Amino acid sequence: MKILLVDDHVLLREALRGALKELESEAAIFEASDGCETMQFVEQHTDVDLVLLDLNLPDRDGFSVLADHRKARPSIAVVVISARHDRATVVRALELGAVGFIPKSATRKVILSALQLVFSGGIYIPPQALSRLESLPAAPQPGGPGGARAGPPERPGASPADLGVTERQLDVLALMMRGKSNKAICRVLNLAEPTVKNHVRAILKALKVTNRTEAVIAVGELRWELPSVSNP
Repeated sequence: MKILLVDDHVLLREALRGALKELESEAAIFEASDGCETMQFVEQHTDVDLVLLDLNLPDRDGFSVLADHRKARPSIAVVVISARHDRATVVRALELGAVGFIPKSATRKVILSALQLVFSGGIYIPPQALSRLESLPAAPQPGGPGGARAGPPERPGASPADLGVTERQLDVLALMMRGKSNKAICRVLNLAEPTVKNHVRAILKALKVTNRTEAVIAVGELRWELPSVSNP
């Protein structure tokens, strides 16, 4: 495994290096201190498996680095590690393609657990972001009314069956949680794209959300155990 640490603080990079080595002793770990170094590295090393990205970089806003990275190298997973972990920041990072968000204030145990989840194909969201107590104004949805945000599922402890989610839809949801596009889900599950789109719409409706990012957060709240879906 090849991992890139992006942070302008040497001590934090050293701490993360230690945590990563504890989980993946054979991992090749590289470092960058700003956005420019990050983009240059991923251009030259297309086989990077994971980027751990701080949002507060000296030369660029971390969100812009994340957005550019997603366009240039969508196959490389990015986990944000930041001192800013309010709900709006976490949601924006997920919307830009991050597969996890780890607060810098998290304990070593939490950081290790979060990284382990990401290594196994999951998405880590901090508990702070799962709380519905902090309101978040919604951006207008294309083709829909602006300013209204979909609410959480009516029964926080509801099972997939309670919400009418089928086993096949759980397979689709598991791949959505890993950041897979509709086309990628088609390939993995050997389904036609219109069928996958129908499943995605049904999942969003069942969860009472309007997009994939809200679905990820809702599933985190519900604590569903999703199936392990492997590539064919």
